Amino acid sequence: MAEGSTVEEKERQRMAAVRRYDILDSPPDGVFDRITALAARRLGVPISIISIVDDDRIWFKSHHGVPVDQIGREPGLCASAILSDDPHILSDARLDPRSLANPLVAGDFGLRFYAGVPLTTSDGHNLGTLCVIDKEARAIDQEQIEDLKDLASVVMDQLELRLSARRAVSRAELMAKEIDHRVMNSLQFVSGLLTMQARSADQDNVAASLHLAANRVAAIAQVHRHFYTEDTERTSCIEFVRRLVTELQTVLGRIITVQGDEGDVPTIWIQPIGLIVNELVTNAAKHGKGQIDLQYEKGPDGHALIVSDEGRDLPDDFDPAAATKSLGMRVVTLLAKQLRGELTAGRRPDGGTCFKVAFPDPEDQAD
Repeated sequence: MAEGSTVEEKERQRMAAVRRYDILDSPPDGVFDRITALAARRLGVPISIISIVDDDRIWFKSHHGVPVDQIGREPGLCASAILSDDPHILSDARLDPRSLANPLVAGDFGLRFYAGVPLTTSDGHNLGTLCVIDKEARAIDQEQIEDLKDLASVVMDQLELRLSARRAVSRAELMAKEIDHRVMNSLQFVSGLLTMQARSADQDNVAASLHLAANRVAAIAQVHRHFYTEDTERTSCIEFVRRLVTELQTVLGRIITVQGDEGDVPTIWIQPIGLIVNELVTNAAKHGKGQIDLQYEKGPDGHALIVSDEGRDLPDDFDPAAATKSLGMRVVTLLAKQLRGELTAGRRPDGGTCFKVAFPDPEDQAD
């Protein structure tokens, strides 16, 4: 890469860092004003500035001893100071060839002394400077330079703190929107579930039908209690299932084992997975015999949830998709479709009955 291109790329990255901190044209801040006042007092100078170097200007986040808010970038001492990671020191600007042509030096302002320390981000970009200025030439010792560097570090600490706070607020807002979306989807699912329950209700036993509906709505709440402990895009499926089954085992009073592969799934899958587990385990406790086993498998062909018991009166040709009279089978079939998967039933080699929901990996589900 040519040297000019390298300089341009570095400047592009530096300006991206400036925008990341979102400080340009922000309101005055007492914290930064106290830092410039302290810097001026510590070095015994009349002027101290916290500057941010923009594309075509040098903007002052805080300015002590000078009434202006910004100056043009070219030529500018702060623009020169950010080109190096070392302090930029001019003890007598009128005698320094680097600054003879600078209008702040040669013009009416009459700048003679300048000391600037870059404001450097954690990833190595110089946003601007903390600088002190005087119209009289003066010396500066190493201890004063170290004090200026320490104050510049305090400025960056404050900028980092504000950046972290903005990111936390942004994340909280996104989480609130995501929770609203998930709750809306859950309410829509509850509405559909109750509609299906109403169509299947036994008019001679309304109380029993309402009890079944209440249990299913409670199951959705139970899934959500575990679901919202996850605040990442992916989560461990087997760990979630274990937590859920621990509660089901207590409620159903049955021995339920959980085995499976380690592996993460998208967090948005957790709700349908949890409801599938609830329906199949509850179904096994109601109609099956003996111990209930739950297996989670993850392989090259996708994922599978398998719930089995030690036997029940299930026809050899039983087809879950055709079991329209069973609300539980219809609910699991619907949930499996949300995962673009399929519900099947069969027998274990030892004579037990098992239900399996198989669904593909996310990359195989792209529209």
